[in-house]
Amino acid sequence: MGAYCNDDLNMPVYSAGAPTNELRFSKHVYDNVHGNIYLDPLCLKFIDTEQFQRLRELKQLGVTNMVYPGAVHSRFEHSLGVYWLAGETAQKLKTFQGMELDIDKHDLQTVRLAGLLHDIGHGPFSHMFEREFLPKVMSGCEWSHELMSVKMIDHIVDTHNIDIDAQMLKRVKDMILASTEFSQLKSNAEKRFLYDIVANGRNGIDVDKFDYLVRDSRACGLGCNFQFQRLTETMRVMDNEICYRAKEYRNVHKLFATRADLYRTVYTHPKVKAIELMIVDAMVKANDYLGISTNIDDPAEYWKLDDTILKTIEIAPDSELAEAKELILRVRRRQLYQFCNEYAVPKEKIEHFKAVTAQDIVCSQKHTSLTLKEEDIAVTNVKIDLARGRENPLECIKFFKDYESEEKFVIPEERVSHLLPTTFQDMIVRVYAKKPELVEAVSEAFENFQLRTYGIKAQVHETPEKKKRRVMY
Repeated sequence: MGAYCNDDLNMPVYSAGAPTNELRFSKHVYDNVHGNIYLDPLCLKFIDTEQFQRLRELKQLGVTNMVYPGAVHSRFEHSLGVYWLAGETAQKLKTFQGMELDIDKHDLQTVRLAGLLHDIGHGPFSHMFEREFLPKVMSGCEWSHELMSVKMIDHIVDTHNIDIDAQMLKRVKDMILASTEFSQLKSNAEKRFLYDIVANGRNGIDVDKFDYLVRDSRACGLGCNFQFQRLTETMRVMDNEICYRAKEYRNVHKLFATRADLYRTVYTHPKVKAIELMIVDAMVKANDYLGISTNIDDPAEYWKLDDTILKTIEIAPDSELAEAKELILRVRRRQLYQFCNEYAVPKEKIEHFKAVTAQDIVCSQKHTSLTLKEEDIAVTNVKIDLARGRENPLECIKFFKDYESEEKFVIPEERVSHLLPTTFQDMIVRVYAKKPELVEAVSEAFENFQLRTYGIKAQVHETPEKKKRRVMY
């Protein structure tokens, strides 16, 4: 990205509330979700690096575009969106409560920079790399994209000699880690509320979700009736915590319900998961030869890894990659792992649920002429929740009555509606046959597993006969 950039890093942080002459001479880009996004000079120094530009080669939704063709947006535009929303949110708090909260231009700059860089550590195909691929090639691996984001930020600063205040840099990294198990933030930290804007570990309401819920819904051609603008316009900091007007309770619930719906219909769509399983298998088979997982702790090499790894495998002449290439070719020709069936774990069993494996299915087959092996079957355990596991996220959110009130409180759900959910997590077990001619045998073994585990067939219906008769072309 070509950029107008003033080297004076003390220039004001740009926002919609900035003077017109500041915006007029700033670098700006047009975003199809938020409109004009104005970029401040310090953030431009990070944007105009090869490490940040790499985000253009990371699709926001991994392989989802193979099912929803419009989902080709990247981590690059999402990061710009979060940058903008983070700054706008902090600016609104400064406008409404600036004197009380002592929000200064360095706070605004810090929050924006955290929004910009929060995803810079993502790997190929985003969450799939972290949650599906790495556990298969590195047992016990505790790697996370947030920790890599922190390492990558240090690498960018050192490599490009970016002049940034050390304390600001530390706060940026703390904001990125705020919602993770690696966070070392104290609840009484100074201006603690600022750390909840980008990645909210307290209750899950943050601008990262604001952006991806709207952006992903639009890209996939789905509606989104959650209005984040109502929350940012009416929020208020009370006792170092961002709180929301009580009348916005249902809108807050829509945020979490929209997220759960996207998980169910888009992110974990059965075909999307089938393709993910195949891409993961291909990358695992290619890993020993290409060393895909070798440099996950070295940002100087890691930044070179992106979604193009698929094409690297696909066109390589090396015989060592033959099996991986065959899997990718099957994806291209839509010869996917065949979805056999699924069931939702009974809610009384979720608390003690143990992940189902291919071995569980193999051990459930009856004695037939066809003997299944673990490598014939793929199982995915899909968890869908409202961002807080089995807990109700709204129990962690503080509300206030009106702007004259000094009291913050939690709203019990039974005082709002009896139509709201009483269970906050689904666990869905899906089974795939890696070859179409195995669908019948795998489906039967899967049914036997359900009978053995629950005493009933928990699936909604039988596997269609037409699917059982398919063969590989």
